[in-house]
Amino acid sequence: MTVLDGARERRVHTGGVELCVAELGDPGQPTVVLVHGYPDSKEVWSEVATRLARRFHVVLYDVRGHGRSTAPSPLRGGFTLEKLTDDFLAVADAVSPDRPVHLVGHDWGSVQSWEFVTVKRTEGRIASFTSMSGPSLDHFGHWINKRLRRPTPRRVGQLLGQGAKSWYVYLLHTPVLPELAWRGPLGKHWPRILERVEKVPSGDYPTSSLPTDAAHGAWLYRDNVRPRLRHPREDAYAHAPVQLITPLGDAFLSERLYDGLELWAPELTRRTLPAKHWVPRTRPDRLADWITEFVTSVDDGQSGTAASGRYADRFGGQLVLITGAGNGIGRATAFAFAEAGARVVAVDRDAESAARTAELSRLIGAPAAWAETVDVSDEQAMEKLAARVAAEYGVVDVLVNNAGIGLSGSFFDTTPEDWKKVLDVNLWGVIHGCRLFGRQMAERGQGGHIVNTASAAAFQPSRALPAYGTSKAAVLMLSECLRAELAGQGIGVTAICPGVVNTGITSTAHFAGVDADEEKRLRQRTARLYGMRNYPPEKVADAVLEAVVHNRAVVPVTPEARGARLMSRFAPGVLRRLARVKPPL
Repeated sequence: MTVLDGARERRVHTGGVELCVAELGDPGQPTVVLVHGYPDSKEVWSEVATRLARRFHVVLYDVRGHGRSTAPSPLRGGFTLEKLTDDFLAVADAVSPDRPVHLVGHDWGSVQSWEFVTVKRTEGRIASFTSMSGPSLDHFGHWINKRLRRPTPRRVGQLLGQGAKSWYVYLLHTPVLPELAWRGPLGKHWPRILERVEKVPSGDYPTSSLPTDAAHGAWLYRDNVRPRLRHPREDAYAHAPVQLITPLGDAFLSERLYDGLELWAPELTRRTLPAKHWVPRTRPDRLADWITEFVTSVDDGQSGTAASGRYADRFGGQLVLITGAGNGIGRATAFAFAEAGARVVAVDRDAESAARTAELSRLIGAPAAWAETVDVSDEQAMEKLAARVAAEYGVVDVLVNNAGIGLSGSFFDTTPEDWKKVLDVNLWGVIHGCRLFGRQMAERGQGGHIVNTASAAAFQPSRALPAYGTSKAAVLMLSECLRAELAGQGIGVTAICPGVVNTGITSTAHFAGVDADEEKRLRQRTARLYGMRNYPPEKVADAVLEAVVHNRAVVPVTPEARGARLMSRFAPGVLRRLARVKPPL
């Protein structure tokens, strides 16, 4: 479906040009205006627009000289920020004459939208502004001047770093060459470049007008960049709430460019996304969710009330599913994501424990939380869960395969039934989760992350844990293999490897080869040892969030886990000798 399928189209005349404007959704709902960047046309927003149109009156327009809008004559001086502001006001007056609009801009659409939201003559016409991949030229100018006036090594590094990322800006200032390139080989190969470098899916974008759009759009840079960077405005303060979405893998803009933005945008909400520059094409679901949440909060008079916990900018509004969430590491992980503003699906075979985790997650900060009951070793039950979650809550952004059981005992005391039980939960439960929810992530094509809980036992052989250690070592290798396979699809995979953590796993662990009384005694003694160690599950939960944020492959959490991993690499013989020692249980 293209953005023009089912859209209402109109022409708006302003400043000697005719703008092509498309509208979707119910005009009685709040109006969201989407402004495209360079070298795009309004079709860059098609995936986001169709999603937003379910809730809002969505307006897209081709910037002058782009798409089906006409170009100014002459081109030189026809793309100044003042004239672009005139165009925006003309569109806003045509589509929403009586109500302020919610503004969303990407790339140069964001650059010009910063002008719209900071000049006096637009005050009262903009209800909110969502910015992505495009700074205010005024803010950028002050950012540069601050670093030139007080050039510490760090600031000089930031200037050089952003200067390197801005290589294309210098080229666009050269006469004639950019036009020749875009109307020639660059325009022809641009769609394939986006697919290969940015992982932009093929479809209705870019349109056939790309070479002309890019040639005209070079004047956006020539008419504005040098004048504003040399003489930035001193009054460039946002007069509406601002949501900043920063793609962390943006090849053209540094994160540091937005340092101190709170000075210029007092009502600021920050979001970060593990993605590259063209997020309207690669992450439409996430953008639509964040825009919807922000617009709704502003209209409800609650702007600035987004989750404020650690990593709220990264996980706010995301859907996170955790298995084994009824207690221990699973519950602590659910709480950590809830505090960061994520929506939580707490899964456990104990319905009451799962419900309690979901209830507390909502109290902690999750905008929504649900409880689901399932045995992760049951393939059919997991398939039904995956289908239900996708239908009712959406595709999971972060999956934490945490459910597991403990088993201790010598190899010959461990029965086939014992082996089957521990492998069904510890390994097959992870396989089911990765296969079902991971496939949904891959088919959506917008990235995600999978966390599998392994153990320090995956690094360290033990005569007392042959079945448990085998299951966790298999989880570690599965995670490494899956990470390699899914890397090209923007899906990270992490194996979390805790050591001795004070959780409830000891109360349900099975000890092979002993009677019921002896098993009870061993459980109590193990629980006391874990309690004396007193390493809290909350630290493991923190490591999970850190691992997702930084896309880490293997994370040994406790000191003993880190030590075991190091020894497995550099002194495996020592670990093998330690494995022969009979544990004091």
